[in-house]
Amino acid sequence: MTVEERSSLVLAVARVLYVNGQSTHQTLSAAQRLSNCLGFRATLWPRWGELELEAEDNNGKFISATEADPSGVDMDRVASTLQTVEELCNGRLAPADAMEAIDRIAKAPPAPTWLFALAAAVGAVALAVLFGVQHLHAAVLIFVSAAAGAVLRRALACHSSNIFVQPFGAALVAGVVGALAVRYELSDYTAWMN
Repeated sequence: MTVEERSSLVLAVARVLYVNGQSTHQTLSAAQRLSNCLGFRATLWPRWGELELEAEDNNGKFISATEADPSGVDMDRVASTLQTVEELCNGRLAPADAMEAIDRIAKAPPAPTWLFALAAAVGAVALAVLFGVQHLHAAVLIFVSAAAGAVLRRALACHSSNIFVQPFGAALVAGVVGALAVRYELSDYTAWMN
């Protein structure tokens, strides 16, 4: 492989990690490890919206960049990418096959909407328990509100690439449900007021 091909592989790996929720530090470490395994030195500079890689070997330097907005979270993609790096560095995977694997991982579909909604709803109820929810009906209301917000987020993601629209939509649902719950005395908040 040429230095350009090897640096393209490192940049592709870094991009999948960076845009899918891996920490910047861990992304830099994985890129450094992979470049060492491929036999060259690389320096990765992450910025919002871009990753830049400077690769250097005995033949000279090569600089490349790619678009990368770190606004998503898909830990399955992160884990699969790290596993691919591990297999490549251990010699169980050829670099050409690794590039195909990274392309496949980057295009993998997200978790199903029902699973995303369930995870959001369970997480919201868990936080409510930590913050002292005292009534079952309030917990059910929180569960339904969070699930509805998650479904709305997925629906909005199909229609807009704006990273602020999805959380705004989910927060709007939660706010409306919360306001109605207080208005109709369905929440624990009204119990605290008395």
